[in-house]
Amino acid sequence: MAHIVVMGAGTGGMPAAYELRAELGKEHRITVVNAVDYFQFVPSNPWVAVGWRDREAITFQIRPCLERRNIAFVAQRVTRIDAAGNRLELADGSALDYDYLVITTGPRLAFEEVPGAGPSGHTQSICTVDHAEHAHAAYQQFLAAPGPAIIGAMPGASCFGPAYEFAFIFNKDLQRRRLRHKVPMTYVTAEPYIGHLGLGGVGDSKSMLESELRNNDIKWICNARVSRVEAGKMFVTELDDAGAVKKEHELPFAYSMMLPAFKGVEAVAGVEGLCNPRGFVLIDEHQRSKAHRNIFAAGVCVAIPPVEATPVPTGAPKTGYMIETMVTAIVRNIRADIEGRPATAKATWNAICLADMGDTGAAFVALPQIPPRNVNWFRKGKWVHVAKVAFEKYFMYKMKNGSSEPIYEKYVLRSLGINRLESKETT
Repeated sequence: MAHIVVMGAGTGGMPAAYELRAELGKEHRITVVNAVDYFQFVPSNPWVAVGWRDREAITFQIRPCLERRNIAFVAQRVTRIDAAGNRLELADGSALDYDYLVITTGPRLAFEEVPGAGPSGHTQSICTVDHAEHAHAAYQQFLAAPGPAIIGAMPGASCFGPAYEFAFIFNKDLQRRRLRHKVPMTYVTAEPYIGHLGLGGVGDSKSMLESELRNNDIKWICNARVSRVEAGKMFVTELDDAGAVKKEHELPFAYSMMLPAFKGVEAVAGVEGLCNPRGFVLIDEHQRSKAHRNIFAAGVCVAIPPVEATPVPTGAPKTGYMIETMVTAIVRNIRADIEGRPATAKATWNAICLADMGDTGAAFVALPQIPPRNVNWFRKGKWVHVAKVAFEKYFMYKMKNGSSEPIYEKYVLRSLGINRLESKETT
C-alpha cells in the first residue's frame, strides 16, 4: 500500500486528491496537507475586493469534503520537506511520512521585493481571500474620500489576468456608485505592452485591451519598474524597449492594488536540488522532480521559463486548464510507478482563461502557450462575464462534491467551442 501526500489544497491540490482516489482505489492512502482548513476559489477574489462576493460564497471547509472520499486531511503548515527521508515536518511539531509527494502549494507572495508594497505596506492584493477582504475594507474607506487609483502588477509578476480584471471591475463598481469621475486611474505593469499577459500577447489582446482601457479612461504605463511605495505615492521607473530609462514617475494614489512577483514557498524552496533560484520546482516532462523521483509538482509552484525576455522581468502564467492537465498527468504517472510501469503521461501546456471585466469579459486561448501556436485568439463580450460567473458556481460545486472529472476541459473548452482532440494535439 502506498501513501500519497498532496501538499496544498487549492485549485490543483483538491482535484489531485480526488483524481488520485478515483484512479488508485481504496487500497492506497491519500492525505492532503494545507496551511488552512478551508478551500478558497482564488479567481473570485477581485469580486470580493469590491464587495460583489463575500468570504462565505467562495470558501468551504475542506475536511468533510475529503473525508467523504476516504481522504485524510491535516490542517497544518509544512515547515520542512525531508526529501531523503520521505517525510514532512509540520508547524505543530508532528511529522508525516509519504511514499509519493505531490506539491501543489501555489506561490509565496514576494511583496518584500518592492519596499512598501503589500497589505502590510501601502498597496492591496487579491491573491488570497484574506487579502481581498483587506482590500475591500480599504476600498470602503476610499469610497468616503475618492482620489487617484493605481492598479497593476509589480516587476517579476507572472499572473497579469487578475490585474486587468480588477482594474475593470474597480472601474465598473465606481461607475455604478456614480464616483468614477472622482477617480483618475492608471494601470501600471511590468509587461512590455498592454495585453502581453506574460505570454507574448494572445491573438489581438494588445489592441483590444488598449481599446478597453481607453474607452474607460484608464491611463497606462508599461515596462514599469516599481522601485518603492510610500503612503499615497508610488515611484515608478518606465523603461524603453531596449531597457534604458525612459521616464521617472512619482504617482500619487488614494487606493492601489498591485499584484506581486511570486516565489516558491519556504519549505519547498529549501529542499536541495528541488527548485530553481526563485524556489519553483524543476520538473521533467512527466511532472516529476528532476532530483527526487517520488516528488511531483503542479501549478504555480512549477518552474516555467518566461515566454520571452522583457525589459522588466515578467513570468509565464499557469492557468487553470494547464494546472488541471498537470494534475491528471501526475495521477497517471504515480499509478504507473506503483504498478512498475514507466511514466508516460504528459500535461497539455496550453493557456486558456476567462477574465471578468465588470459587465463584460475577455477570453483568450493559446495552444500551446509558447508561440508559434496552433490556436491563438482573444475575444471579449458579455458572454464571458456570464461564463465566468457560471464557472465559479460549477467549480465550487464540483470541489465540494469530490469530482474527479476534468472540470476545465468539460466546461471552459466546450464553452469556447474547442474540442478535446484539438486541445491535446500540441502536447
